[in-house]
Order: sequence, then structure tokens, then C-alpha cells
Amino acid sequence: MSMHTDVLIVGAGPAGLSLAISLAHAGLQATVLELQGESQLAQPAPDGREIALTHPSVQTLQRLGTWARLADHEIGSIREAIVHDGPVGQRSTLDIVAAGSGTDYLGRIVPNHALRRTAWEVASSTEGVRIITGARVTQVRTTPTHAEVHYTTEDQGVRVDAAPLQAPLVVAADSRYSAVRRMLGVGAQMTDFGRSVIVCRLSHTQPHEDKAHECFGYDRTLAILPVQPDPATGELLCSAVVTTDSADAQQLMQLSPQEFAAHVQHHFQSRLGDMQLVGERHIYPLVATYAHRFSGDRWALLGDAAVGMHPVTAHGFNLGLSGLERLTAAIVSARGAGQDWGQAGVLASYAQGHHRHAWPIFQGTNTVVKLFTDARPMPRLVRQAVIQASRRIPPIKAAIVAQLTGRSPWTLLADQLRRPPFFPRNSR
Repeated sequence: MSMHTDVLIVGAGPAGLSLAISLAHAGLQATVLELQGESQLAQPAPDGREIALTHPSVQTLQRLGTWARLADHEIGSIREAIVHDGPVGQRSTLDIVAAGSGTDYLGRIVPNHALRRTAWEVASSTEGVRIITGARVTQVRTTPTHAEVHYTTEDQGVRVDAAPLQAPLVVAADSRYSAVRRMLGVGAQMTDFGRSVIVCRLSHTQPHEDKAHECFGYDRTLAILPVQPDPATGELLCSAVVTTDSADAQQLMQLSPQEFAAHVQHHFQSRLGDMQLVGERHIYPLVATYAHRFSGDRWALLGDAAVGMHPVTAHGFNLGLSGLERLTAAIVSARGAGQDWGQAGVLASYAQGHHRHAWPIFQGTNTVVKLFTDARPMPRLVRQAVIQASRRIPPIKAAIVAQLTGRSPWTLLADQLRRPPFFPRNSR
């Protein structure tokens, strides 16, 4: 049977486009279908989200050629991550630093719209990648020999059926609410936290020193993320992420820009000086997803369609990129061996490896969220015990830093044990 392409990908977000680029670099043909129009993909609007990237994720983006397309002011660094339990400054903190990891930063931080833009720039100019915009997928079929995607396109304001596309494999990369996942008959564990996230940028008068703060306040959680200064004015900037119940979030969205900035400034104890809102506030419902299966005969899930994370540990896109590397490796290996890369047995190595990597992070993140947002006395005692243990027991910190930097936790642990004892300060 004559196939239209080697791999069909539904979803032209950073995960789907990055997979297409990765496959094209390996000599395969990839076709991407996306509902949005070309102008929206080429110039995505800022959406308030800042993406924290681990060292392995940066290496993947460098390999794909998208990292080089980012402007200097779009690349920030996280040199230290500080976890606050309760009101800022009242209790001891858990401080994660890059010292001893062989690098001077834990990770990078990049605006989501910049990652989307650069993925489009590279994918749309890469030989072997075909992108069909304005495509609404209506049906996905799998057979013993191929996958088939039916879709419509818009012609003078009217939706018309396009000729179905066939390939040995179809990959769903169309968000945590993936329509293609449902068409394939694959369920997902959905965790609705009943909360919303407000994200925005704020200017401030005191330097953030590339430190990220996660402030667990039980009713509300505040994250302060370091970003680069405004390239036009030189204003110091940070990203604020406020997590609260949906009713409270709506009230915060109704505050004036000055009132909202004053609220964040007060919550953070004015540690960055005077704050002013820059641009718009964006609000998102907080729902985590974990697909029951990541692959099967003729199909695979990637990115948020496979695992949609709570943002508190900043692992969402990082998991997508690690999954991309595994899926590319499985496809390329099968192709080199003359095998059909759409068969379930070939894709099983991707699914198993991605599950082993993602499941502990997914479960651990949800556990952290539940523990650190519970105001009852017993969870408070447990939180303090966890923070004190994490501060004083080297393997815990080594494991966290290793996850971010891609180094061996055993090497980091050995480095920590060789250093003089560390006596932490009571607070920051």
C-alpha cells in the first residue's frame, strides 16, 4: 500500500512540531495536521506561561535547531530554587542550588510563545516536514497495515472533507484534552484540582538574582520565576504564578492592575521591592492527565496527550521532550532494522520507557501539591519534617539536582559528601 507519509502527527504545538523535526533529521517524512491557521502558528500571542527547561531538554532543543532561534532576552536562568512552607519568611526553606552539579544554573526558563514560534520556524523550513493548517481531524482509524486520518479544511468559510491521509503510524500531540486520544479509544486518569492558575509578568525594583521561589500558602500558592529584563526599557521582570480555588481566582482577575500587583508584592513580603503588572493576566483551569496507555498498534501519544502535569514542578514540556527522544529512537531503530515502526511491539519500548520516567514524577508532583496545600495540623508537621529531611539528607537534594541537570545523582552525592558540612540558615 502506498502511504502518504512515514508518520502522521496531530497537533502543531512545540511537542508535535519538535517530533516532526526530529524525524525529518533522521530521514523520515512527517506530516503535521493542526486546526490553527498559519499566522497563529508563525506569530503566537504571549499566553503568560513561562517554561522551565532542564539541561537535557535544552540539549534536545539545541539538536533540533530551535534553541538557536530564541532571542537572548527570551532565555532566562534558574540558579537557585527556594521552597517556602506557609507565609514567606516565617519558616525554614528548602534551597536547591546548582553548586556541585558542574554547571552554574539548575535550568533555563523560556516563554511558551517563544518555544511555539521557534518550533514553527524550524519545522516549516525543514525538508521532510509537511504542515497542514486549518485541519480539523474528524476520525482516526487504525488497521493491521496502516493508520488513517480523516479531516476537514475550510474553503471560503465552509468546512469541506479532505482526502484521508495514510501512514504506518499516527501520533497524537493535541493537548491534555486530546480528541485523537478519545478517537483511539484510550482513556486517561484525570485529576481536576478544582483550582485555577493565574500567570503574568511583573516589573520590580530589586534584582531577583535568578532565584525561583515556590511559596505554599495553603489557600493560595505563589511562584515567582526569574526572567530576563525588558529588552527595550531594561526594567527588571519576573513571572508570577498564583494558584487558588476557581472562585478566588475570578476575584483576583477582577482586581485592577495596581491592586493585583500590590497583592503579589504583599504575599512575597516585598522581597523584590515595588511591583507593577506588565501586560495581561492569563487564567487556566488546573487539570492533570495521565493516559492509560501511551502506544498501541499504529498509534502513539506524545506530550500533554500522554501526560499533562500540574505546573508546580515544571516538568510538563520536559516530559514531552524526553518522550520525543524515546519515540524517535524507537522509530529510527525499527526503520534501520527493516521493521514496521507502526507495530505495537516496536512502540512498546517507547511506552514502557516513558511510563517508567513519567509515572514517579506525576505521582510525586500530585503528592507534593496535596501535602503542601493542606492547612490541617498534621500535614503541617509532615511538611516541616520533609523540608528538614530534604535540607539535611544529601541524597534527596542530589536526586532533585540530577533530575534538572541530567547528571548522575551518585556523582552529585559524592561531590556533596566531599564538601564541608552545611549549616542552613533559619529562613530567607
